[in-house]
Amino acid sequence: MRDSGGGSSERSLTLTATTAAAVADITQFEPSLLTRIRSSLEDDKAEDLVTIDLTGRSALTDALVLATGRSARHVASLAENLARRLKDWGYGKARLEGLSQGDWVLVDAGDVVVHVFRAEVRSYYDLEGMWSVDETAQRRNQISTRVSLHA
Repeated sequence: MRDSGGGSSERSLTLTATTAAAVADITQFEPSLLTRIRSSLEDDKAEDLVTIDLTGRSALTDALVLATGRSARHVASLAENLARRLKDWGYGKARLEGLSQGDWVLVDAGDVVVHVFRAEVRSYYDLEGMWSVDETAQRRNQISTRVSLHA
């Protein structure tokens, strides 16, 4: 803010700093994009929600959210409702891929990419295993344990 009446620049800096602090206080209480996405999916009864932090690991997105729907219709409904809410919240129009099939729908919300699957499709593609080193090691250990039990 500037004082057009020839006021001191010191006053101008104080008002600007105060305004910036007020904006910071407001955004502190504003839910993050990730929080809103998870809340939307939980409200619509998505199952097995997993968030994978990709900060510093991918130039495409900061996080992946994986969710499972009970049927192809439920998967499509989860994705459609999320896209509508994102627009209502002021995040713009999210890109949807795979909506017509309903097996695996990708919702691109920019900083967060959401994958909504049917259970069988999620198990087959195993994105958790692809992106999470710890979970991949755990899955290998589970598989090797099952193999050794059957041998």
